[in-house]
Amino acid sequence: MNDLAHPRTPPAPNLQSRLPRVGTTIFTVMSALATEAGAVNLGQGFPDFNCDQTLVDLVSKAMQDGLNQYPPMAGVPALRQAVAAKIANLYGAQYDWNSEITITAGATQAIFDAILCCVHPGDEVIVIEPAYDSYIPNILVAGGIPVTVPVGPDFRIRWDDVSAAITPRTRAILVNSPNNPSGRIHQDEDLIALESLAVEHDLIVISDEVYEHMVYDGQPHRSACQHPALAARSFIISSFGKTYHVTGWKVAYCAAPAGLMSEFRKIHQFDTFTVNTPVQHGLAAYMADPAPYLNLSGFYQRKRDLFREGLASTRFGLRPSEGTYFQLVDYGNLAIPERTLPEGEFAQWLTREIGVAAIPMSAFYDQPREQGVIRFCFAKKDETLKLALDRLARL
Repeated sequence: MNDLAHPRTPPAPNLQSRLPRVGTTIFTVMSALATEAGAVNLGQGFPDFNCDQTLVDLVSKAMQDGLNQYPPMAGVPALRQAVAAKIANLYGAQYDWNSEITITAGATQAIFDAILCCVHPGDEVIVIEPAYDSYIPNILVAGGIPVTVPVGPDFRIRWDDVSAAITPRTRAILVNSPNNPSGRIHQDEDLIALESLAVEHDLIVISDEVYEHMVYDGQPHRSACQHPALAARSFIISSFGKTYHVTGWKVAYCAAPAGLMSEFRKIHQFDTFTVNTPVQHGLAAYMADPAPYLNLSGFYQRKRDLFREGLASTRFGLRPSEGTYFQLVDYGNLAIPERTLPEGEFAQWLTREIGVAAIPMSAFYDQPREQGVIRFCFAKKDETLKLALDRLARL
């Protein structure tokens, strides 16, 4: 047979993966399974309700007004000014809008840029677990070495353990409050301990505060920027997507002292350059009214309470939810044989057989760690939560 008439497929190049242990994220896997099974998706953290129509109208107006070309690399000035004013009003921290605030394509990009600009090959980075699943891959791509420190059984940070994990090669520490997935928030003593360690060991702090406006039961959000010595060495990251129910827009911001921000922007300008122009203008106009973010805690606390009250009639064990829009539950006391399944298998069983999708806690640890805990998202319409509760009541 003539090979020219039937050409073979050329062999693929030998590509060495930069992330050989990384596959498709659990959030994508569970959302796809939820769709396949017709389950209520309380897994991936996004609302199933619309944002304020006023915000959509403001973005649409920006488009119609011709604001559709590249904005400044660091972000639309009006939006950076609004962010700096918000931080000053809420936390008393002063950031120069021009040199110390950058608009990013989502908080994931902001975290990635913060890591890339300060972590060099061989540097160690402290990651407190459970942790959002982008942190460790970001560190590995930068050539850094993630050093994981698990929280205690109550999901509180054990600062003595953090201190013991610091070595002369430690360059940075990642913190997250309110914490995804645990729902815990930093107390004053947490930030005092973090500040002490960061100053003593000359560490960069990357503070993921994307759920800053979802803190419950009258507690305040305690930001790293409220401690001057901590703010001087911190990247503070928050999310418009989380705050305004527009996760698909992928717009966030980073605040940092000018020296840190200068290095951050060197990365930002080449991995994204800049962010959707009309959305930035719409957000800037919308932020003139602080009510949407000031009222967000009350809005989500009502949903949290509705969901927790429904779960209280089941055999699920409720963990505290001080912030975020997530609720952790223990399933080991359910009166079913499946209560002994590992978290990943239990989450899949729950999705297929009960019709409610959740995320296994083991997904938030670098190494397998089974605790019999899953995470639900309550950023859903009330009818969605009630449907899920009706199904979970069978357990």
